[in-house]
Parts: sequence; structure tokens; C-alpha cells
Amino acid sequence: MVVPRIVTGSGVMLGMIRSGSAQTRTDLVTRLGWSRVTVSKRLDELLDANLIVTTGQRDSTGGRRAEVFELNRNAGLLLSADIGGSHSRVGVSDLSSNILVEAEVDIDIATGLDRVLTWAHEVYGHLLRTLERKASEVVGIGVGVPGPVDPGTGRLMNPPIMPGWDGVLVADYFRERYPDAVVAVDRDVNIMALGEQRFAWPEVDTFALVKLGLGVGSALILSGNAAHGELGAAGDLGHIRHGGSELCRCGSRGCLEATASGWAIRRELKSLGYSVNTSRDIVALAREGNEDALRLLADMCTQVGHSIADIVGLYNPGVVAIGGNLATLGDLVLNPLKAAVMERIPSYLIDRFVLAPSRLDRRAGTMGASILAQDAVLDPDRVSRITRILV
Repeated sequence: MVVPRIVTGSGVMLGMIRSGSAQTRTDLVTRLGWSRVTVSKRLDELLDANLIVTTGQRDSTGGRRAEVFELNRNAGLLLSADIGGSHSRVGVSDLSSNILVEAEVDIDIATGLDRVLTWAHEVYGHLLRTLERKASEVVGIGVGVPGPVDPGTGRLMNPPIMPGWDGVLVADYFRERYPDAVVAVDRDVNIMALGEQRFAWPEVDTFALVKLGLGVGSALILSGNAAHGELGAAGDLGHIRHGGSELCRCGSRGCLEATASGWAIRRELKSLGYSVNTSRDIVALAREGNEDALRLLADMCTQVGHSIADIVGLYNPGVVAIGGNLATLGDLVLNPLKAAVMERIPSYLIDRFVLAPSRLDRRAGTMGASILAQDAVLDPDRVSRITRILV
């Protein structure tokens, strides 16, 4: 059954207040086109639900000074998890997605669902105790995973590097411990892009992010939301076949990731006798000036840069941000990437987009997962229905 949208509900108003586009009664009446009576009633609903607070008064050119309304950041806690192929990071934030505390660990996704999620639950318990807060205060949880997530059901869809995770409803594992929390799950690159765009590039409407770690992934943000495609696999750059016979860790041959990724570089370095396990190990070798690592990184950047050129040509993003551990090498990665992109894109686009390092760096994932949770908790229809029940 399709549930009709509540077009004059308090959730619509909260969206305006959250974005900062309208934060006084007069602004809300003007922007929404509602009567002052309706606006006042909806504001009362949000105040009674403790979702907004007044934060002072705006200067006026005449008459009474207008009250300013903002999201109540203390109305609950959000948990965020950025689960990667070989590294995971979790955090606790307030309802405005200000990260309060974080933790991270190198943990291989292939070790299995139980080990990875058990670690996350244990760390969440520790972080909440550190903050002297309770699990009952958690109202939302955002989780990023390194595989496609069906946007309709929340199930993982044949994740290529996650054995044992296919068809899993990750949300169920969190609802067992936080039954009153709203849980949202998406691809790890999507949440990185979401965090990066909302916090670091809010003025950019069409935004792309490419993650360079052991794997290679990309995500596209359109009008503030991640593009998913039919099955949640939009942007799965690393497993598009580019030719060749090299076996990829997903089981196919000829994937971009098979020859142009941290995983491929690790494979080649190990064959040369180096002891490397994570993308951080590759970064360390490159910073030492190791010629083999630098050569392999340059080859990777050429191939990935050509794929980024496809993204630029297809979607015309204003910004392409480069994230992931390998991006921390700065110009060693960015310069060859730019060169490869520029030689492939149409000339009229060369000066019309920016390729830059992630501004949030390693925090992009946890901040994006927090935004994912915040958006789910404060979904306009959900808020409208909750506040109607409360009043």
C-alpha cells in the first residue's frame, strides 16, 4: 500500500529549518505558503516533540524581533559505522551529526559478518560508556558497507568482496540491541560522498567521490542524495570489466580493480617479496620513495583516471573528490589522476570541474553514515506522523 505524503506536515517544516533555508515564522510562512495558524501549529508540534529549539532572536527592521528555530541536536544520539574492505571506523554523534567520539580498527571484511558486527557492537558500548550515555538514547544508526545495498529492501545484493553477506539485512543486527532506533544502510562509498558533499561542498549540486583504498569505488550525489540505481549498485566502478585476464577478488576477470586498485598493488608487491597487508602499508612504502610502489601507483592512477573521465563525461559533476587511504598521498596520486582525466574528457569540460582531495579525509565515512541516520530519523513523513501522535 502506498502511504500518501503529508504535504503540510511538521516534517516538511523541519526540513526547511534543518537546511537553514527558513528559520523564523515569517520565513516559514513565505517559503511554505501556509497560513500563520498552520505554521504556528506545526512549530508547536515540533517543540512538543523536542525536535527543535529556539536559539535567540533575529534583528528586525521594525516590530518584534523574530524567534529563530533550529534542530535540537540534543534530542538523541546517532551511531555511525563506515565498514570497509580492510578497515572500519565507528562513531557516536548528536542529532546534528556532530561526531562526539570515534574508534577505528584494521579488520578484513572477509573474516565474516559476525566478527565485524560483533566488533562494532562492542565498540559502541565502550563509546557510549565513555560519553556516560545510554543505549536508550540512540535514535538512529547509519551503516556503510563495501557492497551494493538494495534501496528498496536494505539487503546486500551479491557483494563481490563480502563472502557470507549476500542477502543479509544488516539492519536486523542493530535492531536487536537498539530496538527503538531507525537503521539505514548504504554502500560505503555512498556514505563517504554524502558526508563529503553535505559538510565540505554544500554549494555543489552534482558531486562525485572516488575512493581509493584496497578497492576502487565511486558515488554520485544529485541534489543532496546518493544515486543508487535499481539494485543499489550505481557507481560500482571497480567491478566494471575493462578487458584482460587478471583474476579479480570478486571472482570475475578483467575488472578495473583486478589491475588498478590497492588490492592489485598489494598482490604485485607481495609477488616481489614485500610484506604488505593494508592500503596503509602501500602508502608507507610510497612515502619512503619505494620505486616499485610508486610505479604501481602511477599505473593505477592512469587507469582509474580514465574511468573518472567517463564519470565526468556522463554526469558533468562540479567536483570529483578523491578519498580513501591511497588519496592521503596527495600529489603523488592527484597529479597522475588529473593528467589521465584531462586527456580523455571533452575540451569544453576541462575548466568546468574540480578534481580535489577529500576535505573530510578519513572522517568522511562516519560523518556520512551519521547524515544517513539523521536523514532517516528526520524523514519528513516520519516526523509528521510522530508529531501528530504526540500532540
